[in-house]
Amino acid sequence: MEEIGLYAKWFETPIGLILAVTSETHLFAVEFYDAKTRVHAISRLERKLNARIVPGSSEALEQFSDEFAEYLAGRSFDFRVPLHYDGTEFERRVWQALLDVPLGETCSYGDLARAIGEPTAFRAVAQANNANRIPIVIPCHRCIGSDGSLTGFGGGLWRKKWLLRHEGDMRPVGLFALS
Repeated sequence: MEEIGLYAKWFETPIGLILAVTSETHLFAVEFYDAKTRVHAISRLERKLNARIVPGSSEALEQFSDEFAEYLAGRSFDFRVPLHYDGTEFERRVWQALLDVPLGETCSYGDLARAIGEPTAFRAVAQANNANRIPIVIPCHRCIGSDGSLTGFGGGLWRKKWLLRHEGDMRPVGLFALS
């Protein structure tokens, strides 16, 4: 497999450092870091993505930057940057189903399994969530335990809680709610 060239940018956010990686045209990864784990972030991602990652900019990175700023400001969850995800067919089905979970709402792993026509595959759905390289944009944080508990999130449960609260605050209510 030929190595590809990607661009990276760090974001300081209320939930810590976030690294976004894009090609010229697509978002490849969004990852959470803290000061300790930032040191080897780029080299680790280069191995994971089989890519050379350089600081810089691309059309996709600028688009993500603008959309992410709107998201963090609580003004929009309208991510339109094209996504590059290379999972199995099953993982891609799960990720597509996650994109259908409305802002400010949650679902269980079982709900997602049923949504993709695999009602007994809730453990595999959880594994697909864990394999998601584009959290926030592909909102795996919206998936919770069937009992309503916050379960598993690669970025840490405190970040998951923050994201769910943030999105709950963004959701219109009353007369301004979407139907």
